Amino acid sequence: MLIWIPVDGNDEKTSKVVPQLEAGQWALVDFDLGEVQSVKFYENRDALGGEWVDFVILANKFENYMDFMNEGMMVLCVREEETIEDIMEAFKFKELDEVGL
Repeated sequence: MLIWIPVDGNDEKTSKVVPQLEAGQWALVDFDLGEVQSVKFYENRDALGGEWVDFVILANKFENYMDFMNEGMMVLCVREEETIEDIMEAFKFKELDEVGL
């Protein structure tokens, strides 16, 4: 499954989640069989070219998430996690909060 995360840089180990309007890059995480298969970085979400993305993980539940939901994505937000590694560990154990109507 593919997961978007708005981050402040393009380093898999040190990039931290940020509000989507402050995102320097969008990390696209390929998560399969309970682990991260790959992480790619894009300048914006449109650069992917319309491929189906299952989840987006936002910095907080107060961000605009309707566009993601309209595209069919599940929207989650972090609790205290910051790095991609920490976020994906929390995702694996269902420790992220669901955002929705």
